[in-house]
Amino acid sequence: MKKSKDWGIKIAPWVLLAPNLIIFAVFIVWPAIMGFTYSFYKWDGLGEKVFIGFNNYIKAFGSAEFWGAFGRTAAYALISVPLIMAAALLLANLLVKDIKLKGFFRASFYWPKMISFIIVGLSFRFLFGDSFGVINYILEVLGFKSVAWLTDSFFAQLVVILATVWSMAGYYMVMFISGLQSIPESYYEASQVDGATSAQRFFLITLPLLKPTTFLVLILSIIDVFKAYPLIKALTGGGPASSTKMIVQYIYEEGFTKSNLGYASALSMILLVVLAIFTGIQFKINRGGEI
Repeated sequence: MKKSKDWGIKIAPWVLLAPNLIIFAVFIVWPAIMGFTYSFYKWDGLGEKVFIGFNNYIKAFGSAEFWGAFGRTAAYALISVPLIMAAALLLANLLVKDIKLKGFFRASFYWPKMISFIIVGLSFRFLFGDSFGVINYILEVLGFKSVAWLTDSFFAQLVVILATVWSMAGYYMVMFISGLQSIPESYYEASQVDGATSAQRFFLITLPLLKPTTFLVLILSIIDVFKAYPLIKALTGGGPASSTKMIVQYIYEEGFTKSNLGYASALSMILLVVLAIFTGIQFKINRGGEI
């Protein structure tokens, strides 16, 4: 009887995890394995697959278009991720305090994450459209010249970054709020007795103790930004002149517009390896988020 009870205790966690494990295996692991397999073939998705070895990878590393998309994505992440983290931490610091309508403000800032990225992109297109945008209309009413928000490369990239930060900051704000609430209040009380200023408490208590949360937010936001596609597609379509075409859009176009599924699979594997390497480096540097 005891052995049966022990066996039931051991197997119970696996039974509870089984639905998630099955979903993960079917929709994540299996497609990844198939994508890795397809990356060694020349295939249009319909005809016969032709084995070509590492030719797809060689083609990718020799493609100026690939490196251009990858470079734009890296620059986009380099600017967007710190802004997302800063905005999320600022909101969390404000909304972790006892203020009126705290729940309403938390929900309001989290709300952009609940709507589709396509809707976010279309909304910002409505705001920043060159000929029909609300922002340009207000500028003209005030006597200023309209700005080519979506047809000038610099301003298009600026609007994409702004939309990205607006849509993601609230989600990571919730994580920072959870991290802030886990810090014992006694630390702040002791620092006040010692005469520490607000800035000193933030940099010497809050930031060090938020390291695990900050590490998690950093990794997740980088992955989110590198996967950006629907928002940018709806907002700029990758233009003007491909100035906002990121790596995922490039992969999508190669796979489904040009029907180069084998090449697109190779590009996906390269992106997977790059993100895995970056995550591993960050994990090593931050010791997995440990303090």
